[in-house]
Amino acid sequence: MKNIAVFGSTGSIGRQTLSVCEKHVDAFKVHTLVFGSNHELGIKQINEFRPSTVGVFDEHAAGIVRESFPGLNVVSGSAVWELAADPIIDIVVNGVSGFNGTFPLLAALKAGKRTALANKESVVCAGGLVRRALKEGGGEIIPVDSEQSAIFQCLAAGRRQDVKRLILTASGGAFRDMPKNELERVTPEMAMKHPTWSMGRKITIDSATLFNKGLEVMEAAFLFNAAADDISVLIHPQSIVHSMVEYADNSVTAQMSVPDMRLAIQYAMTYPERCESPAAPLELSKLSGLTFFEPDTERFPALPLAYRALRIGGAAPVAYNSGNEVAVERFIKGELRFTDIPGCVVYAMDRIGGAEITDTESLLECDHEVRRYAREYVPE
Repeated sequence: MKNIAVFGSTGSIGRQTLSVCEKHVDAFKVHTLVFGSNHELGIKQINEFRPSTVGVFDEHAAGIVRESFPGLNVVSGSAVWELAADPIIDIVVNGVSGFNGTFPLLAALKAGKRTALANKESVVCAGGLVRRALKEGGGEIIPVDSEQSAIFQCLAAGRRQDVKRLILTASGGAFRDMPKNELERVTPEMAMKHPTWSMGRKITIDSATLFNKGLEVMEAAFLFNAAADDISVLIHPQSIVHSMVEYADNSVTAQMSVPDMRLAIQYAMTYPERCESPAAPLELSKLSGLTFFEPDTERFPALPLAYRALRIGGAAPVAYNSGNEVAVERFIKGELRFTDIPGCVVYAMDRIGGAEITDTESLLECDHEVRRYAREYVPE
């Protein structure tokens, strides 16, 4: 039996990870739960899964959990990230959203853990530090994002030197068919209604802007050691083909399934084995059709911005990610229009440049500066 640590347990990835653990109680023991501030759901999860250790980032929520479970080992504040290095843990599922997911990833890899990674921001912002942690600790990353998991699975069909192109698919988000002149009237409520997936607020908005796909392009470059020119994106509204790999002989291998994140999560936890899944089977005879088309980068400039950041390297991917995080916050608060989000990111990228990220301190300093630039941005 494998001991599992679930980081971001009250979020979408965390909840689905616990569903997988519930399906396979003889294979996985939930040893550690880590969440931010949602103590109501966290307490329910503790009662159901009986973990040995709980991490709560928010100090107030941690106090409530301690009162509710007097004998439980409850860790709070930034110390929760080091729970990923606990020697008893076999697999760390990193479902922490945003920049903060970098810290449990580094801790887990330095401790030699398998990390089922759903947090793309960590490898986008701290790729060099993650490579160093992998080398020093001997850990491994198995991707959980449906697109990266699909690429990971498709690469098993051939030799790495024979790969011609990685093809990431995208649903296109909530506004893939909306005329450009109507996008500036998009509200946060509209942007949070994804046509296919059920996800958290931030990632749903990122899917609508295609910033999420831009992050995935950079994530794929890191995970699979691919050049920017060897990664493509296609809009695929049905979300059945999760991504593809094109080989030197022009054959294309695709990974297909119903849109259910539990498949990718389970595969990352059981790899290289496969077993029965809680997800529904894919009934090909009931599909009305599968369509693919090129993304409209004029309406959605997040994608070309991602390729620009990837080619610049250094601090540019941090600016892309953290600038977007601030821009989305400001959009939700009504300070920016939907169409202002890319401009805010460009403003931050232009000012931070491509300075090198050499350690955690320089990463944090860069992130701080980017967020300052993004907060001062005033759209024209």
